[in-house]
Amino acid sequence: MLSLYKRLQLRSRESELFFGVASRSLFSLLSLGIPHHLSFRQKKDFIMMKTRHCVLLFAAFTFSSTQGQERQVTSFTRGDTLRGMLTPERTCYDVTYEHLKVRIDPSKKFISGSNSITFRATRDFNILQIDLFANMSVDSITFDRTQNLRFERELNTVFVPVPPVSEGSIHTIDFYYSGSPQEAQNPPWQGGFTWTTDNQENPWVVVTCQGTGASLWWPNKDHQSDEPDSMLISITVPPGLENVSNGKLRSKTIFSDGWTEFDWFVGYPINNYNVTINVGKFAHFSETFRGEEAEFPMDYYVLPENLQKARIQFQQVKPMMKCFEKFFGPYPFPRDGYKLVESPHTGMEHQSAVAYGNLYIQGYRGRASSPVGLKFDFIIIHETAHEWWGNSVTSEDIADMWIHESFGAYAEALYVEYLYGRNESLKYINGKKSNVRNAEPIIGTYNVHKRGSGDMYDKGQLVLNTLRGVIDNDSLWFAIIRGLATTYRGRIVRAEDIFNYINSKTGTDYTYFFEQYLKRTSIPVLQVQISQKGKDIIARYRWVADVAGFNMPVKVTTSRGKFKFIYPTAEWKSTTLSLRNPEEFSVAEDLYYIDVRKSITYLDPQTPEQPARRQ
Repeated sequence: MLSLYKRLQLRSRESELFFGVASRSLFSLLSLGIPHHLSFRQKKDFIMMKTRHCVLLFAAFTFSSTQGQERQVTSFTRGDTLRGMLTPERTCYDVTYEHLKVRIDPSKKFISGSNSITFRATRDFNILQIDLFANMSVDSITFDRTQNLRFERELNTVFVPVPPVSEGSIHTIDFYYSGSPQEAQNPPWQGGFTWTTDNQENPWVVVTCQGTGASLWWPNKDHQSDEPDSMLISITVPPGLENVSNGKLRSKTIFSDGWTEFDWFVGYPINNYNVTINVGKFAHFSETFRGEEAEFPMDYYVLPENLQKARIQFQQVKPMMKCFEKFFGPYPFPRDGYKLVESPHTGMEHQSAVAYGNLYIQGYRGRASSPVGLKFDFIIIHETAHEWWGNSVTSEDIADMWIHESFGAYAEALYVEYLYGRNESLKYINGKKSNVRNAEPIIGTYNVHKRGSGDMYDKGQLVLNTLRGVIDNDSLWFAIIRGLATTYRGRIVRAEDIFNYINSKTGTDYTYFFEQYLKRTSIPVLQVQISQKGKDIIARYRWVADVAGFNMPVKVTTSRGKFKFIYPTAEWKSTTLSLRNPEEFSVAEDLYYIDVRKSITYLDPQTPEQPARRQ
């Protein structure tokens, strides 16, 4: 340990600071007492579990300290590791079914209930990890409906020793809990419950938890890598209120005290952060959509006073569905249907129950980066795009949240192209350039629950448009987009899955492209030096980029009015331009997200040739 410490001392000051945090966390971890109720074998496994966590903690530290130069060094904590890493206590079981049963009391801002987790063991084990925020009480835990279990709490994690479980066996954990869940201070960006009222003073309760974690309000394996194959959501609410959740309404039961339980069944895999509740008084209307794969209902739940506004605004839904099915394939959840549910926050992509709070106006609450952005309701289009990108195709680690948001943002541009044409779509995409900060990479840090930059929205959209321009084959491009959505439908993916699929379908290795745009911050600079000597016009050009071997082709005007590819590298190249004057030269910048730096020099025809300057 001492030699390891000496080696760590050679690292940067930032790493030393983190090492101090890691050391304190390690000391605290080793100081935890072994629960006295465990058997000898369970005590041994408990010690081994803690030892593995020590190793994982320092592995996370080493990883964060050796990231690419673009990423700022971040001091990750024990909590980050527990939240973000696939620990052995998580990977030992695969969740197959869940029954979440919760009673919601708006007057007390209190919830209570249980989650029955049915799982298949992926290996032999006798300790597993379930997540629930520390402010929530664990009332009891049972194993296979017969045996009460003890547990060990650490931060927002619950370690549960169980009787020896054999690989392949199927068991059920019933986890009973209660408490006042964290309230959202800025929903949906900051997770928690929103306890509010509508204009008639009726309770209006919703939850948003992407990023923060579904374990802020219900116990689960809070990692995007595991989804139950199906789920029953039973929510009990006070008299006169109703609840709208994911999936299809199976039953409604009114109890003797007037409280009502709504049972919503989700017939597809669903990610934890997508599980939702919408408690209030709603007006309801519906229609049917005949999709590529099946006919399914589209239901709308809105505040009664907004019913007529909704009937008009939601006319955008059917054209949007036709657009998305064209580009991304069939709607992924036809048995569960599709819902828009009015919410007090702007919106969220809850699977088959999209939260809508865009005030029944165009753009993003009346704002847009370009005129065409005011031709549609941003929340309807963007959040529904997540039914394909995020809800169906789901990233394993939140570090790859860009898969959800970049493709979701690009779907907006495809919707514009579908209705108004490619030129309007390019105006929409390029209108986002001024929003990009380029302060951090789009891809986050793996295993510590660290998402990438918020640029994953607008920059991500620009990057996908750039890749389309580089591939320069729309038939192939749209086949790739649809192929990604259908091939990985209902599956968990990593960034490498997306990269490998695109490389395979194009027959080209775009690793340099993904590395530069997604893992680095700066965008590539195209340097162009144009000189005119008499009638001869010469262009010298090269890329200045962070990634060695960056060689993205780009279209420029090599002749009057015609764009043609040039193939810059890090080394200077030159070509003769068939132009009347240097000012006619241009780069097809609407097709790419690049920084063009152009200079023009005019030379007297008598000027002798000189060696090229080194730069």
